[in-house]
Amino acid sequence: MAPALWLLLLLYREVASSKPGTFSIDYMKNCFSKDGSCFRYISGSIHYFRVPQIYWKDRLKKMYMAGLNAIQVYVPWNYHEMTPGNFDFDKSRDVEYFLSLAQEMGLLVILRPGPYICAEWELGGLPAWLLQNATINLRSSDTDYLAAVDKWFAVLLPKMKPLMYQNGGPIISVQVENEYGSYFTCDYNYLRHLREVLRSYLGDDVLLFTTDGNQVQELNCGTLQGIYATIDFGTTDDISASFGVQRQFEPEGPLVNSEFYVGWLDYWGVEHSTIPTRNVTKMLQDLLEIGANVNMYMFEGGTNFGYWNGADYNTKYRPITTSYDYDAPLSEAGDPTDKFHAVRDVISKFRDVPIGPVPPPTPKFSYGRVTLTKYGPLLDFLKLLAPGAPVNSTYPLTFEQMKQYFGFLLYRTALPRTIEKPTPLMSALNGVHDRGYVLVNGVYRGLLERDNILALNITGCKGDVLDILVENMGRVNFGSCLLDPKGLVRNLSLATTDLTTWAMFSLAIDDVIGRGWPHSVAPAQPPASALPPPPAHGPTFYYGSFDSPKPQDTYITLQDWAKGQVWINGFNVGRYWPERGPQQTLYVPKSFLSDSSANNVTVLELERGPGNPAVIFLDHAVLTLKT
Repeated sequence: MAPALWLLLLLYREVASSKPGTFSIDYMKNCFSKDGSCFRYISGSIHYFRVPQIYWKDRLKKMYMAGLNAIQVYVPWNYHEMTPGNFDFDKSRDVEYFLSLAQEMGLLVILRPGPYICAEWELGGLPAWLLQNATINLRSSDTDYLAAVDKWFAVLLPKMKPLMYQNGGPIISVQVENEYGSYFTCDYNYLRHLREVLRSYLGDDVLLFTTDGNQVQELNCGTLQGIYATIDFGTTDDISASFGVQRQFEPEGPLVNSEFYVGWLDYWGVEHSTIPTRNVTKMLQDLLEIGANVNMYMFEGGTNFGYWNGADYNTKYRPITTSYDYDAPLSEAGDPTDKFHAVRDVISKFRDVPIGPVPPPTPKFSYGRVTLTKYGPLLDFLKLLAPGAPVNSTYPLTFEQMKQYFGFLLYRTALPRTIEKPTPLMSALNGVHDRGYVLVNGVYRGLLERDNILALNITGCKGDVLDILVENMGRVNFGSCLLDPKGLVRNLSLATTDLTTWAMFSLAIDDVIGRGWPHSVAPAQPPASALPPPPAHGPTFYYGSFDSPKPQDTYITLQDWAKGQVWINGFNVGRYWPERGPQQTLYVPKSFLSDSSANNVTVLELERGPGNPAVIFLDHAVLTLKT
C-alpha cells in the first residue's frame, strides 16, 4: 500500500473512531448492535498493570495484528489507591492513556472496573487497608465496604466517561463486579448498588454485563435484571451445554464467552501450566462458527512485579508465581508464540486480519554472570529499615493493624525461660501468614510456614531475643477466604507457654533500596555487630552491579539461591523461589536498566545464600521446574 494512502486511512480511522456512536444489544437478531449493525467481538485480555508502560503500544499493536477487534481490561483498585484517599494514575498507572492507545490501535475496549477483579492479583484488586476494619464484609452491601467503593468509583468512573463509545471513546461495555456467583454472600442489593452507581456516572445507555462460570448455581447469584449475563469456560468444557446455561438466563441476545481460557496460571511448587495450542484453536474455531463473541483470557499475561501476586485457598494456601506468563499467545515478555500465529490463522477465517508483518519479539540480551557481595544480615540494618519506634503490644499485631500492607514485618519478643532441650515454637492455630523466618539472638534457626510448617524446635536462655521476620506472600484473590490478614494473625507459643510482650517493626525495605542503598554506602564496612562476616543463613542482603550500554530485555536467574526478593536499580522485580519452582527466571524489562551508569542488583535472601553469591542474566525465560 502506498504510504500516502496508508496515511489517509489512518487519519480516517482516527476521525471516525472519535465520533459518538451507539452500542447495545439486538435481542431480535441475537447480537450486539454497533451503530445500528450487528457486531461480534473477538477479544483478548491484557493487564496494563502487568506490562511495562514502554511496551503498552507494542503489545496492543500485536493484539491488533492478531485480528482482534477488542481488548478486555481489568482496573485493580488497590493499584491506584494503595492507601486511603491517595490516588495514583501516573506513569504505569495511567489507565486513561492505555485505553487511548487501544483506540489509536483500532481496538475497542471491554472494561472490568470491579471493584473486585480476581485476576490472580493481590486480594483480587481490593485494597488491603479495607481489612483494618476487622468486621468488614467484602463484596456485599456492608455500609463500610460500600462507602469505600463509592469513593473509589467517584474518582475512577469520571475518568472513564469520556472514553465510553457513546462519547467517542473505545469502551463498548462495562462489567459489574466479577464472577460474583462464585462468592458466598449472594447479595443482590450489592449488585443493584453497583448497577446504579455505574449508570449514574457512565450514563443510562452504558451496556452493563456480568461474567460467571458455566454452572446454573453461579449465575443464580451472579446475575441481575438489567445487566446482561455472560459466562466463561475453557477448552475442556462443552460449548453447547455451556451456552445452554447462558440461555437459561438470557433467552435472546449474543452468545458470549467472556473468559475463554487459552492458558492457565502457575502456583509455586506446581509444574508450569500449559494448554495445547490445538485444543485452543479447535474450540476457538467452534465458537466462532456458531457466531459467539469470544474474549481470550489471557492474550498476554505479563508479570506480577514486586508483591502484587495473589493466592488461592482451597484446602491449603497456594501463592501465585511472579511470572503471569499464562501460556498465552503473547509470552510474558510480549513475544508472539506459536499459539499466537495459530490463533491468528483461525481468526482470519472469520474476519480480515491486518495486512503486514506481525511485530517481532523484543530483543533480549544475556548479560551473563554478575558476582554479588554479601552486605549483611537484615537485623544489622534494622534502624535504617525501620527508623521509627516499634509498636509494642501484649500480643502480635497484623500487617493491616500496623498499616503495612506488603512485604515484610519484624516481630520481636524475649524467651520467657531458659530452654536447654529443643522445644517447639508453635503456631498451633496456623497463625503465621505466610512465612516466618525465626532467629534467636540473631542466629537463624529455621522457618514457620502457613499450612506446612507449624512448629520449629529452638533452644536459648531466658531473655534471649526472639525475632520472627514475617513475609506476606500475597493475599487470597478468589473464593470465600478473601479476609486474609497477614503477619502473626494468632499468637505463638513455646511448648505450652504463650509468648507475650511483642514489639513490631514496619520495614520500609523498598523505600530504602529505592534510594540507592546499599550501593550508595558500599563498600563501607558493615556495622561492627556484623563482623566477622555475616552468616550464610537467614535474611541477608547481597549487592552487585553490571553495565548495559544498550539496555535490552533480559531474565535474571538465581539458581543456587533458596528464596527471596530481588531489586534492580530500585525496581522490585519480584519473588524468586527456584527450589520450589516452577519459575526459574524473572523477567527484567529494559526500562529497569540504565545506559549511562552501572545497574545495581540487590538481593534479600531469606533462607540461605550460596557460597559464591552470583546471579546470571539470560536471553530467554525458564518457567519449568529444574530436572
